[in-house]
Amino acid sequence: MKTFKIAVLGLALGSAGSMANDCVAPAQPEVPEGEDSSLEQMLAGQKAVKTFQAANLAYMSCLEPQLAEAEAAAKEGAEGAVEKYTKLQETYNAAVSAEEEVAAKFNTEIRDYKTANPS
Repeated sequence: MKTFKIAVLGLALGSAGSMANDCVAPAQPEVPEGEDSSLEQMLAGQKAVKTFQAANLAYMSCLEPQLAEAEAAAKEGAEGAVEKYTKLQETYNAAVSAEEEVAAKFNTEIRDYKTANPS
């Protein structure tokens, strides 16, 4: 029983870096070039973007409890908590930015595809 309590305590006291490492950011998908791609390639690109978005949402959901915990610790004035909270905020915001970047790129390529392939 002591070993279990020590293990739980060790997990609870983990650093922001190790906790954020428990949440794995998905790799951004390769977005096809609209002007040079076939319909099948664009559909495959759309599927890759949707898969990325779902994985990124899961990643951000994984970060949210850690972010809330770090914010509470920072409000309580715990040592190092503000830095931990700031780092987690930056990590979360980077995930939001990645999703926006992928979506914007894909939307641009869809417009390019439609211009190159009017039907």
